Amino acid sequence: MEKAAKVLECYTLCNSLKKVVRTGWKDWHVNRERVESIAEHVYGVQMLAILMHSTYGYDLDLKKVIMMLAVHEMEEILMGDLTQFQIDRDIKEIIGHRAVEAVLKNFASKEELRELIYEFDERKTAEAKFAYYCDKLECDIQSKLYDEEGCVDLNDQEGNKTMEDPAVKALLATGMTWSQMWLQFGRDKYPYDQNFFEVSEYASNHAISVEPKEYAKENGIIDLLEYARTHSKEEFLEYVGETQPKKAM
Repeated sequence: MEKAAKVLECYTLCNSLKKVVRTGWKDWHVNRERVESIAEHVYGVQMLAILMHSTYGYDLDLKKVIMMLAVHEMEEILMGDLTQFQIDRDIKEIIGHRAVEAVLKNFASKEELRELIYEFDERKTAEAKFAYYCDKLECDIQSKLYDEEGCVDLNDQEGNKTMEDPAVKALLATGMTWSQMWLQFGRDKYPYDQNFFEVSEYASNHAISVEPKEYAKENGIIDLLEYARTHSKEEFLEYVGETQPKKAM
């Protein structure tokens, strides 16, 4: 196979994750025009990793973590998104590794990527544990964002077998909201360190949604865009105090 064909075959396989909606959101009947895809989750968890690393000062290889998270859902290209309530973890891992082997067979760097995926699954290194905690917490934070939009009705969950899980039922029975249940479920189930616990608890107890348009307005971006539309480039650069655009980092 020619190199160009290999690139495009592998890219097209990976691109398919843009079209696969996360199963958990379908199970809970998230009522929204657009629901998160696996590819969007991958981006979200990578950004969460960057933010947790920067804010709390973790001593680990962030670039390795980002690479690990970039490929950690690769198995789902072929086997779909199966939740912990649908398949045994060991069985999923066996099938998942075979799916990964199939996807990676034409990757030039397949050995490196395979090792990253296996390291993530084993969760023994500092990077793998950190990536795993980010993966789990990101999902719970997304549930909070959907909750704040009013996307889930706990009284309209016909056919949702996840609600039959004893731990889920027990938490919901306390009167928690849907997202509070998931955030608490995460804190109970996963061995978070204090920092991940802190972020999860804060999300559970506070409104966290941020409106990008309002954020842009507050930080002067809207005004700059309007000025750029109505003035020449030279006038704009003088206005912002720049003699020339800064080079991309």
